[in-house]
Amino acid sequence: MSAPLLRVEGLTRHFRVGGGLFHRGRLLRAVEQVSFELEAGQAFGLVGESGCGKSTLGRTLLRLIEPTAGRVQLDGVDITALDAAGLKRARKHMQMIFQDPYASLSPRRTVEQILREPLDLHRIGATDTRSRRVSELLDIVGLRASDRRRYPHEFSGGQRQRIGIARALAVEPKLIVADEAVSALDVSVQSQVLNLLADLKREFGIALVFISHDLAVVQHVCDQVGVMYLGQLVETAPVDRLFCHPAHPYTRALMASIPEPDPARARPEAALSGELPSPLAPPPGCPFHPRCRVAVPKCAERVPRTIELGPTGPTPHRVRCHLHDVERSNHEQALSET
Repeated sequence: MSAPLLRVEGLTRHFRVGGGLFHRGRLLRAVEQVSFELEAGQAFGLVGESGCGKSTLGRTLLRLIEPTAGRVQLDGVDITALDAAGLKRARKHMQMIFQDPYASLSPRRTVEQILREPLDLHRIGATDTRSRRVSELLDIVGLRASDRRRYPHEFSGGQRQRIGIARALAVEPKLIVADEAVSALDVSVQSQVLNLLADLKREFGIALVFISHDLAVVQHVCDQVGVMYLGQLVETAPVDRLFCHPAHPYTRALMASIPEPDPARARPEAALSGELPSPLAPPPGCPFHPRCRVAVPKCAERVPRTIELGPTGPTPHRVRCHLHDVERSNHEQALSET
């Protein structure tokens, strides 16, 4: 079995908030001990409520935000250990697609200048071939070569996001992090951009970390899913298994919140209530226990360990929940008594 293209081990990011000259401030635990692996040509979806740490995790993966602890390996290279010069060289292998395509594109530059910038910065190809590369990139994302002379404000939101995707593809990256890349688009345009991303990851073998709050979108694009709550991955699984057998109470609550288009098949009331706790003062034990309808006393006392469910393989189903820990213990005890 080949090594994964992306390996994330114990990635952590803390911030100091409200500090001063004689006071260090409070510790905000934005990302806490996140680990997962991703193969080339595969997509890993990150889902969860707003404020759970998805975007911070995406930026920390690329070292747009420096990690507090942990390690990120891309194609065998430890990104977190690189110095400034090494990180600059590695930038061509990892790119980002931002949520707001208009805010992430310079309004003073034409499309050609926007797409040529990464080529010039990393000195990719001869100077006279970079214009041809711009035309190729526009064709890949479904735009015309004549669009190169236009400015971002002259395009629709979906077209601007296609330009953002073309810019990410310009340097032929191995990894792309898409942070809510379609949430600002109309539904009809969303499907076009999602299909484009799905085609690109297959055609070019790109590893895609896809951040979204929309489970239906993640199901369409991703091969694996990680459910985040208060900076932690509480469940990871292959996408089909997660949607068929959600194991964590939080995942089940998110599933129950997906709108049902058929009124006759309306879902029961979602089990999720209350607000996401502040990462400045996370609850003791399992962070989800104050909102969990099936919590047991030890949920408030001990942090749950990671349990592996179902068949093992390159993408196992893992969950951090005391309920499954109890089930595993009971099963192991029954086996020992036979």
